[in-house]
Amino acid sequence: MSTTVDATGMSPVAATDTSGLGGHPRGLSTLFFTEMWERFSYYGMRAILVLYMTTAVAQGGLAFDTKYAGLVFGTYASSVYWTPLVGGWLADKYLGTRRAVLIGGIIIACGHFSMVFHSMIAFYGGLALIALGTGLLKPNISAMVGQMYAEGDERRDAGFSIFYMGINLGALIAPLVCGYLGQRIDWHYGFAAAGIGMALGLVQYVLSGTRLKGIGERPVKKKEDIAKTRDAVKGSDADTLTLVFAVLGGAAGLSLGYFVGGSFVTSLFPTVVGTAFGYIVGVVRHLNGDELKRVLIIFILFAFSVIFWASFEQAATSLTLFADRLTRTNIFGFEFPSSWFQSVQPTFVILLAPVFAGLWIKMGRRNPSSPAKFAVGLLFAGLAFALVAFASTLTGAGKVSPFWLVFVYLLQTLGELCLSPVGLSTVTKLSPGRMVGLMMGVWFLSISFGNYVAGWASGFFSEDEGALVNLFGIIAAITIAAAVLLVILTPVIKKMTPRST
Repeated sequence: MSTTVDATGMSPVAATDTSGLGGHPRGLSTLFFTEMWERFSYYGMRAILVLYMTTAVAQGGLAFDTKYAGLVFGTYASSVYWTPLVGGWLADKYLGTRRAVLIGGIIIACGHFSMVFHSMIAFYGGLALIALGTGLLKPNISAMVGQMYAEGDERRDAGFSIFYMGINLGALIAPLVCGYLGQRIDWHYGFAAAGIGMALGLVQYVLSGTRLKGIGERPVKKKEDIAKTRDAVKGSDADTLTLVFAVLGGAAGLSLGYFVGGSFVTSLFPTVVGTAFGYIVGVVRHLNGDELKRVLIIFILFAFSVIFWASFEQAATSLTLFADRLTRTNIFGFEFPSSWFQSVQPTFVILLAPVFAGLWIKMGRRNPSSPAKFAVGLLFAGLAFALVAFASTLTGAGKVSPFWLVFVYLLQTLGELCLSPVGLSTVTKLSPGRMVGLMMGVWFLSISFGNYVAGWASGFFSEDEGALVNLFGIIAAITIAAAVLLVILTPVIKKMTPRST
């Protein structure tokens, strides 16, 4: 028996379901655990990836030099944030979100299990599969959470908050399990544990599938809806010249990437970015004055977002190497794997996210503007690297205390909580109505860009004290300077921004 769904893929029955935990729809727990295990698999593999690539062959690693390992990580991590643009489109047009999540999870699990084998083909193929699977799963599972609530449902924000906790719970547990197995027993045990985590998520997703009845199905379009869609496409911004811009942008990115790095790995991300920006330029030329002004603000914030994520995502690259090679990994006589440091950030997020949410509400009209929160987030990120730059001056006397990195991660988390949720909200408020989806893609592209830059920057990591101070000091200086510049620009941005933001 088929279930009636509306154009969003949501059934009326699902939208009024209150039989789950705390009066939420029953399907929320299914999606919570699916996302938790998917994030477990992602952050578990991420915790040991750079260490595995830079470890000597005799110790089971790949013996990549730091620069190349950084480029591989940057290309992979950036792919995780641009493939959802394709995955969301495929779900909307062909698969439906529910099926896309299942297929994506299967591909992710195959990717992790592929990395169990000590082979270059298995390694690169595994990374590619994980990125492609994440592109299908990540945007569509979030969409399914939204589809469980009717428009105006007061439970929606609380539902997403619960879902967000699942993300951080998975990120917290993953390094403890996968990091221990990878560093203490065998790297491939860590990758296998990540794959098992994704498999567990898929098993409960399938077994509790009845809880998702009516959610995420592909809507059945009527003939009149198809005709409207056809007319909309004919009058849309996706005309021939826009596609020409996209192709030219992609070609420019491909040429630049190959000229700089001379390989497919170094060319992939520049090609994607060039194509995306070429397409955006083609679309933007159709906007009127007010719409163009709004998009301009988004791109200003885009630039600052890239700088923030380029520093923040060093947690999995240069800061991981600093933790492994130059930080004492024992507290009160207890010895632990260096990858465990990557559980610190999600712990702080779980503890502090409710505090920040309450703080913004309590401040009421005194609540800082979105650009001001961006600036504060950048400042915290810059201070984090100023702190680790200072800690680097102490490495000449031996490994430094683990508490240096704990405080670095605390500062980074404070920055994340100021900037990340605000960025999503600001983009939705500023985007012209016909470009909300595209501008959300731009926001995630800034995270992708930041990941790529973070991987590239980590290539300059060296155990030499002077080189470390230079690397971390430059990152701190750029990030703090960006915060100061944004403070200067904030009055101008506020004048261009609708009062509601």
